[in-house]
Amino acid sequence: MTTMIPSVPTPSGPGRKRPTIRDVAREAGVSYATVSRVLNGREWVSPEAVRAVRDAISRTGYTANPHARSLATGRSGSIAFLLTEPQHLLFEDPNFSVLLRGVAQALSGRELTLILMIASTPEERARTISYLSGGHVDGVLLFSPHSGDPLLSQLVRAEVPIVACGRVLGYEQLISSVMADDRNGGRSAVEHLIAAGCARIATITGPQDTAGGVDRLQGYHDALIAHGVTIEPGRVAHGDWSRTSGAAAMRTLLEREPGLDAVFAASDSMAEGALRVLREAGRRVPADVRVVGFDDSGLAATTEPPLTTVRHPLDRVADEMVRLLTDVIAGRTPLSITVPTSLVVRESSPA
Repeated sequence: MTTMIPSVPTPSGPGRKRPTIRDVAREAGVSYATVSRVLNGREWVSPEAVRAVRDAISRTGYTANPHARSLATGRSGSIAFLLTEPQHLLFEDPNFSVLLRGVAQALSGRELTLILMIASTPEERARTISYLSGGHVDGVLLFSPHSGDPLLSQLVRAEVPIVACGRVLGYEQLISSVMADDRNGGRSAVEHLIAAGCARIATITGPQDTAGGVDRLQGYHDALIAHGVTIEPGRVAHGDWSRTSGAAAMRTLLEREPGLDAVFAASDSMAEGALRVLREAGRRVPADVRVVGFDDSGLAATTEPPLTTVRHPLDRVADEMVRLLTDVIAGRTPLSITVPTSLVVRESSPA
């Protein structure tokens, strides 16, 4: 578990007294209570007073005493970034690094501390639940939840505010979520391939115990049905989002149907693995086989050839997750937000 703590200014000079809330109030020309409401994020403060207090904080160098604030508010000022995948995927999958950076920036703007937690093994899950149940964080941002994971029910029972990245299968009414429009994104990818004249379109899916894996596969089916293309089970191979699984799935698809002319991979990492196998098999991309991915991670522009993909707006997802979690912490009803996707056309499947 790693803690990321933003730096804060400290009083300088020998014997200098630490600025207090009363100093801020005097500098801003407002009451002590008004400063307290601004610091605690209360909503019944005028915009003018908020600006005056923030300016006064900057001038005085005031920083809150975290222990005093915790005692006064019953909050820790910390938010957990909880990943339920093995540790290596945090560094291998480019999506997680983008989400981590976006969350860190959004929390920093709210003067909240980020705590990184990974819970992929039974031992890690037990430690995670013990820590979260102890009141050490105000809320949890949950990434890559899998249906059937016992951690989900344990989190709900712990009554910790949660917002998930992606719909949590079976917990839609209990856990707030922010998700990309995975189904329509998958459909747009396959319709692009159909418009290019492809008739034997395969797919490499994500895990079918995740909403993203399920919805992107459904989008593939939606596009085929809408255009009168027969759904062939042999053209579907499953992966786990990783490059290695994409390569293995691509080998399986070529063995089943050597004449396929297009592949929709449900992640850019899996698409990269598929590109490598196609190259090894002597199949030209896009002349022989077109390839479309999903995410538009930094990886997509660096593959050979550069990857046509569905853009998953991860920066916006991260920002919306933090905003929604602060609402849930404040007692608002759980809800879900869907952000739109868009197709980014590159050389692996040109227009």
